[in-house]
Amino acid sequence: MDEEQRRVLAMGPMPPSLAATGWGAFEVDTCRTLDDAAARLREGVYDAVVLNLPAAVDAQRLPVWSALTPACVDAAVVVATAQPTLVLAQALLERGVQLLLPSADIVTARLAPVLQQAIARKRFERSARRAYATDLATGLPNQTQLLEHVNHLLALREREPAPMALLVIRLDGLATAEVTLGEAGVGVLRRKLAVRLRAALRASDVVASVGADAFAVLLAWIDAPAAAERVAAKLVRSLARPARVGSDEVAVAVAAGIGHYPEHGKDAGTLWRQAWAEAGGALPLGRAGFSNRVERGPAAAANDED
Repeated sequence: MDEEQRRVLAMGPMPPSLAATGWGAFEVDTCRTLDDAAARLREGVYDAVVLNLPAAVDAQRLPVWSALTPACVDAAVVVATAQPTLVLAQALLERGVQLLLPSADIVTARLAPVLQQAIARKRFERSARRAYATDLATGLPNQTQLLEHVNHLLALREREPAPMALLVIRLDGLATAEVTLGEAGVGVLRRKLAVRLRAALRASDVVASVGADAFAVLLAWIDAPAAAERVAAKLVRSLARPARVGSDEVAVAVAAGIGHYPEHGKDAGTLWRQAWAEAGGALPLGRAGFSNRVERGPAAAANDED
């Protein structure tokens, strides 16, 4: 057993000490209500959350912990109540709770090994989820992880309303580039564009790869909807600049769409569909600053196929 100290947020009766059990070191913070627990989780990161509730009805009122805050997504949530049942256990599992116990087990030395094992399982699940939800070519999160993050943020927006935006950025011309560069070369091009995209944004913004020819950006905090329009325009200009891959200089056409919260929707799926539809209908900004092949004329279009 490693000696890493585990941070635990606890509500309700707990054993006198978790330190003397031989199951590692614990730092325990206490809270009195579920609202207090929610506030603590927004302020700090915990390895585990232990809720010793006096009655089953309280457990049934639990918020959806996995959507409450990103900090709680990484915490193992253990709930104890006087009368645990199978129905209650299933309801809590759907809310992101990992384990339901009788209250009598919480106030004994049996809690320490339960906590350590729950934390280990949670960390394994988190590592597996992140590996599965990553685009290996660019190292960016994929669409599944992005929308999961959007839903977490939207849960917070219910308590603290603030504008945010989801951008979809569509790339046009990667298939043509693959003829010249090959599959490996297009992979290099996508990585270069991903780095350029990440460099143009704030650390708080989330960038994802959402397909072979598209990226997405979550602007978690914006002052007004117009700010998202400015960011999208900046990103389109940045990605439309030529990039060097080996001895070739390659450019793609770029189009962006935006889903605004709350104007366009209050859930991840609605914002995604809005942004994707706008990106699909927008005229891409292409090489030399032209919108598309038609605008550049027949001669330029012919040159593209050389």
